[in-house]
Parts: sequence; structure tokens; C-alpha cells
Amino acid sequence: MKNSKTSKSKRILAAIGAILLFGMYAGTLVFALIDHPAAQGLLKASIACTIILPVLLYAFILVYRIIKKDEKTDP
Repeated sequence: MKNSKTSKSKRILAAIGAILLFGMYAGTLVFALIDHPAAQGLLKASIACTIILPVLLYAFILVYRIIKKDEKTDP
């Protein structure tokens, strides 16, 4: 029973992450196409977030797996 709860929560978190990434890609496209004085700065920030956020999430997942593995080995 616990496994299905974990699986469902992972699916929900993955869907939220996919929606956020899609939003960042859409924002990047919009900022690239609009002609506004702040558009260039917003485009740079959007591109940076598109690259940095998935890398940070991956790093957090790796650290979590290492910590979780250490907790299993402790008596």
C-alpha cells in the first residue's frame, strides 16, 4: 500500500515539474518575441532558470538518494 502512495506522489510531482518546465520554455519564447525594454533581461533570466532549475533538482535527488541509503544501513 505504501508503494502505491509513493508512486502516486512521484507522478504528481513529476507532472508539476513538467508543467513548470513548459511554463519556463513558453516564457522564454514570449520574452524572445516581445519588444519591450525589459524583455532582454527577462529572456536572460528565463534561459538561466531553464538551465539551472533542472540541474539543481537533479542534484537534490542525488543527495536525497545518498542520505536515504545511509539511513537504511544505520541500525
